[in-house]
Amino acid sequence: MKIIRRLRLCDLMTGLLWSLWFLSGDVVAARLPDFTELVQNTSAAVVNISTTKKIEPQEMPQLPEGMDIPEGSPLEELFKHFFGQRGLPQETRSLGSGFIVSGDGYIVTNHHVVQNADEIIVRLQDRRELTAKLIGSDKRSDLALLKVEAKDLPVVRTGSSKVLEVGEWVVAIGSPFGFDHSVTAGIVSAKGRSLPGDNYVPFIQTDVAINPGNSGGPLFNMEGEVVGVNSQIYSRTGGFMGLSFAIPIDVALEVVEQLKAQGKVIRGWLGVQIQDVTRELAESFGMKRPHGALIAQVLAGSPAANAGLQVGDVIVEYDGHPIKTSSMLPPLVGVTAVGETVPVKVLREGSLRTLRVKIGQLSEDEAAAAPPADQLEPDTVKVESLGLVVADPSEEERQRSGDKGVVVRRVLPGPARQAGIRAGDLLLRVGKTPTPDVETLLRQLKRLPGDKPVAVLVKRGDGSLFLAIKPEETQ
Repeated sequence: MKIIRRLRLCDLMTGLLWSLWFLSGDVVAARLPDFTELVQNTSAAVVNISTTKKIEPQEMPQLPEGMDIPEGSPLEELFKHFFGQRGLPQETRSLGSGFIVSGDGYIVTNHHVVQNADEIIVRLQDRRELTAKLIGSDKRSDLALLKVEAKDLPVVRTGSSKVLEVGEWVVAIGSPFGFDHSVTAGIVSAKGRSLPGDNYVPFIQTDVAINPGNSGGPLFNMEGEVVGVNSQIYSRTGGFMGLSFAIPIDVALEVVEQLKAQGKVIRGWLGVQIQDVTRELAESFGMKRPHGALIAQVLAGSPAANAGLQVGDVIVEYDGHPIKTSSMLPPLVGVTAVGETVPVKVLREGSLRTLRVKIGQLSEDEAAAAPPADQLEPDTVKVESLGLVVADPSEEERQRSGDKGVVVRRVLPGPARQAGIRAGDLLLRVGKTPTPDVETLLRQLKRLPGDKPVAVLVKRGDGSLFLAIKPEETQ
């Protein structure tokens, strides 16, 4: 009897476990998103964009003087192969995606999708093909606005990328490799990503599969609202590798409004070169934790210079917005109206102060100069504590740089190399003391405490940056 009861109890427990297993499976399945309704409601407003660009024929070698090949002769094709067929331009084609933002035919896509295109064709979901006119394009944000002649077109609903959360499900619709209206899904991996060469866009990073042809297409949240414009992928193969980046829709809409109104984008300008505050730099500045945007250079005559901002200031707040990393500052400055005066809170020598800056206009062209080449000269001094070979600059170097400092001739194994100093850099100051010559540099190094890093201001090309170095004790 006891055995039977134990068997019944065992059967009951087994049944209970199986029930829990099935229930847990149902719960997991219930939590997985269903994208079918979202896709049905939004796909009609997503378009395929194809462009054609004419390339003028390259200058071809001439036939020998006096030589004439009769048309239709057996040698004609051979000579065409080697000497070319003159006067016939070639065409290159590219594909991308876009989405309709107004019923009268305004379409958003990427700048690089339509750049230098001679013809832009928009294909709708109902297979209509319309010729598009380029209203305006902005290289810095990689956005473009097109217009087709049509009425009552389906349009997307736009949301806000500001309320988008990391881990949230998102969906991309586009034309990867020309396959129209392909749907891929994933999650938001990060927000506010700064990419090389893209200072004015705080990108949304996702793991949504994006490939060539998806560029310019929309990124939807689960409410069916556009929260981003798919723009770039990180790839070593040319295909998707789990890292894709979208332009936040809040940034895109501001750009689109300016493109629609004036065909170009006008951005605010502060006139500083900035960098992140590392742990070592924070320690050297007496900060409790790394945060803010460290000013490494203030351009002469810029709004920053006129307001009293200085090299070594750490911008911790701009117009009421806390600055956690340096990448947060350029987008905020860029969207500030030209001529507007905004409060900028800085940390200077351990004290917070607020300056008011009248924002200027960012110029169209920004040139980035390369660092000067190494120039080894005999009049050099080896600085053992830093691992550097330095020298006073020549008269030509002084005139070229326009600054007083010490030239780095060689970088040896040691603290300077670990900090990122390069040959050709100009050391402008160590700690709070300017270093106009080698003698001053050596004198200042002797005064430094040996138990913590020191901030060294370096000029590299036309830019400047701070590096944190902890000098080694020398015998």
